[in-house]
Amino acid sequence: MSMKPIKMPSATKDSTILKIAVEMLNAHDKVPQLIEFDQSQPLSSIIQLLCKAWGLPDPVNYALQFSESNNQNYITEKNRNEIKNGSVLRLEQSPAKTVQDILAKINTGTEAEQTVALTKLSTVSSDLTFALEFINKKGLSLIIHNIESGKFKGDSFKYALVTFVELMDHGIISWDILQNQFINKVVSFVSNQTNAQDPKIIQSCLSILENIVLNSSGKNSHVEKEITIPSLISHLENQDIIIQQNAIALINAIFSKADLTKKKAISATLCSKQVRNKIYDNLITKHVSKEGLGTELAHQLYVLQTLILGLLETKMRTRADSQEQESQEKIKELRKFAFENDNNTNIEVTTRRQTGSLSKDFKKLGFKCEIDPIKDFNETPPGILALDCMLYFARNQREDYTKIVLRNSCRADEQECPFGKTSVELVKLLCDILHIGETPSEQGQTYHPLFFTHDHPFEELFCICIVILNKTWKEMRATTEDFIKVLSVVREQIIRALASSPKSFDKFKQKIKELTYNEITHLWQQERTNREVWESHARPIVELKEKITPEIIDLIQQQRLGVLVGGTRFKKYMKINRKDRFWFVRLSPNHKILHYGECDEKSTPSLEELGTKLAVADIKCVVVGKECPHMKDLKGKISSPHLAFSLILKAAEVPSLDFVAPDEQIFDYWTDGVNALLKEKMTSKSFENDLETLLSMDIKVRLLDAEGIDIPQDPPQIPPEPEDYDFYYDNN
Repeated sequence: MSMKPIKMPSATKDSTILKIAVEMLNAHDKVPQLIEFDQSQPLSSIIQLLCKAWGLPDPVNYALQFSESNNQNYITEKNRNEIKNGSVLRLEQSPAKTVQDILAKINTGTEAEQTVALTKLSTVSSDLTFALEFINKKGLSLIIHNIESGKFKGDSFKYALVTFVELMDHGIISWDILQNQFINKVVSFVSNQTNAQDPKIIQSCLSILENIVLNSSGKNSHVEKEITIPSLISHLENQDIIIQQNAIALINAIFSKADLTKKKAISATLCSKQVRNKIYDNLITKHVSKEGLGTELAHQLYVLQTLILGLLETKMRTRADSQEQESQEKIKELRKFAFENDNNTNIEVTTRRQTGSLSKDFKKLGFKCEIDPIKDFNETPPGILALDCMLYFARNQREDYTKIVLRNSCRADEQECPFGKTSVELVKLLCDILHIGETPSEQGQTYHPLFFTHDHPFEELFCICIVILNKTWKEMRATTEDFIKVLSVVREQIIRALASSPKSFDKFKQKIKELTYNEITHLWQQERTNREVWESHARPIVELKEKITPEIIDLIQQQRLGVLVGGTRFKKYMKINRKDRFWFVRLSPNHKILHYGECDEKSTPSLEELGTKLAVADIKCVVVGKECPHMKDLKGKISSPHLAFSLILKAAEVPSLDFVAPDEQIFDYWTDGVNALLKEKMTSKSFENDLETLLSMDIKVRLLDAEGIDIPQDPPQIPPEPEDYDFYYDNN
């Protein structure tokens, strides 16, 4: 088919003139037009000329659209700058005309016409321009009413739900507008497991309920009342990963909004063996690798794990009270398990009871305060959580508990590994490693499969680690002075064992046993060798560092700019939760233009696919953290404000370009890269670490010829001048 070129009214040949093609959708008799698109001319004038060339009446009923697979939005005066040379645009019915036709078919059309209209509506509702027009024409109210009344059936109902989710995702309308009748209708499709439902219906219903819980001011309690956790758990057996993901997300939303009493009840349900097995079998085991889960589902499992472990915070923050009878009984039970057998025939214990010297037993149990052991649990963290973990260990692994206590009671005071003191410090260490008490981060994806295999995962982890701590103490031949050193080794053992993602506590136990003190020492030695064999402050080395530092900084700068050229996918944050929204930003190879645009979760758009541009010359500076403009707008929405940064622009129309990095490394690389573009100093932690590492490596390479030679701390003194310079040289 030939292309019919038409020219716009004469204009100066400059950057505002773009050469593009325009086609008309579903009109094969209309020859596509090649035009010169003048950015300085009103869109209405351009559309009028296009309609005239095609012989179309009423140009006001038409609008231009993008035609990319990932961008079919209407073109407005606000987004027309995204059009680039060579673009293929589409002439479509205007939003107003489309809304009018769709509403007419919904209200008076046949069932087939209604389904066709809703199918199109579910697609175009993601466009903000269309959504505003549709909502203004009371379209959203009509959708809500027809869902409540049950007018929509089958595919019509499915597309109506998808449309509703898309419209609400724009954040134009508050979730508080929904009435209980609508919520009950949506809940009925989630709770009804007897009839097979279209996956799209379940996906949408779960998403709607999650948003109501998270974003409405008073409707979350009604959702909690109408829906049960077991009914949501059953959706985890669904083969659709989006349904699994949305079900976990809704559980997390209800969990996070519940009061403490309800949280404990929800946690008890989730930690029951039947529910744990469903989560483990359908999510963790079925998807062999964490990558197989997908980013969003891995994040939801991380959130669930964080919320469950977060219930330990109350005990972690609570100091033990000497007047509290329950804590006193727990201390007595610890002593009983250690020193009294079942037949109560221990002569030594009987004698000890007669003399009343319980303090000796408490000393052997390793408490710092032998007179009143309760005082050992005054520090928070770990508070009374440490006491509960010790008692759990004594009750459930009595043989190991007795061995540890009695073995240490037979050692000299300076060589014993005090059970009480080490338990308190170990629980404190585990709370730090597992970030107990911290809110889930927006980007977190690190969950531990073994925590979904036991109803008391934290306590079970403690039982394994306290045995390993005593084993490591013995391997290190430690004394009380080495306490901090032993804990540092144990911390490394736990972190490395968890990093291997063991699927059960047995595999964790096997892995951590392999990480002996000698193995950890060997790993540390390897890492030190990789980083730097030695660190020297000798003046010759310092002077050499000063000489080569500018070269290293230039190398780091090139690497940072390379990252910017390669581009990064960022999560898009709005004032209302919108899942799986991303945008991609990359720097042009000549380091002069930043290109950006929307993308999906897995795509890596090329430079040509990113329609919006920003000249580096238009950037005034970069700000980070709470200083960023969007931190004020999204207050409370982002749990990692330290990963936020903004490019402050010189132009008044668009004051800033705002980002939230997925992790600290990307944050450091981008802030360093932008600072390098602006000829400013790079200041990130990654820059400092890279500079130190590269300097160390460079110096080691340069000093290879001096291997085995001791470099003095200071240069040797220059000897005094001789009395005269009458030197004699004998050649024989």
